[in-house]
Amino acid sequence: MNSVQQMLYFAWQHFQAGQFDQAELLFRQILHEEPDHVDALHLLGLIFGQKGQTDLAVDYLQAAVRLKPDFAEAHNNLGNALAIQGRFAEAVASYQRALALKPQYVDAYNNLCNAQREQERLAKAAAGTPQPLMPGQETEPVKSSIPQILEVARSHFQAGRLEQAEQLYQQILDMDPDHVDALNLLGVIAGQTNRIDRAIDFLRAALRIKPDFAEAHCNLGNVFIIQRRLPEAIECFRQAVRAKPDDSVAHNNLGNALREQGQLDEAVATLRQALRLVPGFADAHSNLGLALQAQGKSAEAQASFRQGQQFKAAEDHLQRGNVFKANGRMAEAIACYEAALQIVPDFVNAHDNFLFFLQYREGITLRELAAAHADFERKFGAPLRSTWKPHANVPDPERRLRIGFVSPDLHHHPVGYFLIRCLENLDRQQTEVTCYSNAADRDELTARIQAATTNWRDTFDWSDESLAEQIRADGIDILFDLAGHTKKNRLLVFARKPAPIQVTWAGYVGTTGLSAMDYILADRYEIPPEAEPHHVERVLRMPHAYVCYEAPDYAPAVSPLPALKNGHVTFASFNNPAKINSGVVAVWARILCRLPNARLMLKYKGMAEPSRAGRLVQMFATHGVDPGRVTCLGNSRHVDALQHYNDIDIALDPFPYNGGLTTLEALWMGVPVITCPGEIFAGRHSLTHLSNLGLTQTIARDLDEYVALAVSLAEDLPGLAALRAGLRERMASSPLCDGRKFADDFLQLLRGAWRKWCRQRTAGAGSES
Repeated sequence: MNSVQQMLYFAWQHFQAGQFDQAELLFRQILHEEPDHVDALHLLGLIFGQKGQTDLAVDYLQAAVRLKPDFAEAHNNLGNALAIQGRFAEAVASYQRALALKPQYVDAYNNLCNAQREQERLAKAAAGTPQPLMPGQETEPVKSSIPQILEVARSHFQAGRLEQAEQLYQQILDMDPDHVDALNLLGVIAGQTNRIDRAIDFLRAALRIKPDFAEAHCNLGNVFIIQRRLPEAIECFRQAVRAKPDDSVAHNNLGNALREQGQLDEAVATLRQALRLVPGFADAHSNLGLALQAQGKSAEAQASFRQGQQFKAAEDHLQRGNVFKANGRMAEAIACYEAALQIVPDFVNAHDNFLFFLQYREGITLRELAAAHADFERKFGAPLRSTWKPHANVPDPERRLRIGFVSPDLHHHPVGYFLIRCLENLDRQQTEVTCYSNAADRDELTARIQAATTNWRDTFDWSDESLAEQIRADGIDILFDLAGHTKKNRLLVFARKPAPIQVTWAGYVGTTGLSAMDYILADRYEIPPEAEPHHVERVLRMPHAYVCYEAPDYAPAVSPLPALKNGHVTFASFNNPAKINSGVVAVWARILCRLPNARLMLKYKGMAEPSRAGRLVQMFATHGVDPGRVTCLGNSRHVDALQHYNDIDIALDPFPYNGGLTTLEALWMGVPVITCPGEIFAGRHSLTHLSNLGLTQTIARDLDEYVALAVSLAEDLPGLAALRAGLRERMASSPLCDGRKFADDFLQLLRGAWRKWCRQRTAGAGSES
């Protein structure tokens, strides 16, 4: 092997396969070449731990954390090795250091609790799950709040660590005996571990406190099913359905229990309702097949069985595609989504994934994207036109507007970042804002967004039909989709046309394909006039940027140009590895070959995993780039990610899918971005950001010019240093960061669209929008 990176890649493959002897040999070779190679030290420590050689494990892991004090995983693994040796005080300190670096590190929480219990500190631990300590704090555990303990407990439960989850739920009950979520989940755990009487006691206790707790009714019904107490199970499932009519799982459970009880007609009707709520519910298809078969309807039963099997097979393809996507292998991912759609053409989740990740494909055109999105309209949008109803909104062109935003991303997410300044600066005399949050994720940005709205609705467990009816009941005039075809979207709500004007914005990268969507909010750079025919929606153009950026208040100061200290230029991309395709690598390799001393830093969640890093490094090696010139970094706290920009000189934009928020963060940190705009919406994010900043000299017309711009900028260090020094101030005073102006322009566009609707409505036009 000719490089440390290549040896690391193959060593990691052996390690994952459990071939520890082969992995150990390669890690030792790496340390012979680079004695301070932290990953090799860390993984050798794990290997010796697996072999029971804990003295060596501790030695190697201690060496790793000495070289890299912020290596949370190594601190956790060192704690494990120390605990095996019975050195619990030292193990506790290691776990606490891991948690100080990575506060949501569930394994470290669990390990810390176990180590403290072994130290006979159970009395102190019962007062509250130990919390991560910040550097400089004492090592004594502090009290946790119930929400914090609950979050950790749920993580254990979801990962199948039932004993750890049970301990934490019981701790919550010690603090609050009437905590219904803890009672419910303790009942589930008792049922899964065959302690049936205990399960019934917990679940009944939860229902005494909260009689309409649909999930607890369902769980109690499942326990009765285990005991073959069918009448009691059926009554539990009926209670669940009454409490939550949109719950497809409750309908499925009720239908299956009715089938087993021999009440076949009601079973079939109930299972069909479950499938109306979730058409791709494979278990409900199978259960319906059993009920139909019991009725003697063998042909219908076989059709239902086939559908269940098809959805299971399609789901398998979908999950494989997601794994490929996470590893940046977009061609394979797209092929998996296409395979899922060949099995079940109306599998909406697979179609969403296919459309979204099609934007990453090399050579994709607007025409191809328009055709693919039109297929979504034919399959899912057009059949729902029969549900459209006239809108009762008063057609007064100057009245206060009721604006709604539907999104799963109203938290620390690009959508949340782009939305907040607009909301906080909207004229409250002219607008009433309602947010429909389609996810349980909440943080301090969620609190700010909620404070900037008139009404807030948590809708993540609502059916599409129920949410559409609520939007109608709220009298929303202009409804925004902030997700498009991304995860947890509610496009099938928009397909029901609950609001007279519907707009897609910020969360997706182009047309939704839905005829029910009236407008797309963009600017002249994202959608130039020649691109309009490829969008179903009419274009509402902001006069400047189509989004507004708010830099976090914890963003570090911009450093002097790193190249002046390092003696070489460092290029970087902090974009999703899914965007780094073979064409991107080839162009970036041309730049590195033109500048033999330059380095490239790639950073993203999971990017540092040896399998992913090895694959990327090998792609560059095929173009003659020494692996030692490419560094791959993984996830970190946001403030630390921003700090890394003080180690780089020039950012390189991928294609055909550009950076969005990534580009804005680079610019805020004083790092210019080289981009080559493409045809599609996703390929023009950096164009709009740089144009609104007035930094057009880093926008290339083609890939040859892209290379030339990167090289010329790298060769002019005085000019690069001057550009860096003034970039943040330049950005702060640009339209990119002017929240008040953005909100005023935004409202003016909406007012114009509303006036148009009012004119059409009062004139008796055939179309409301």
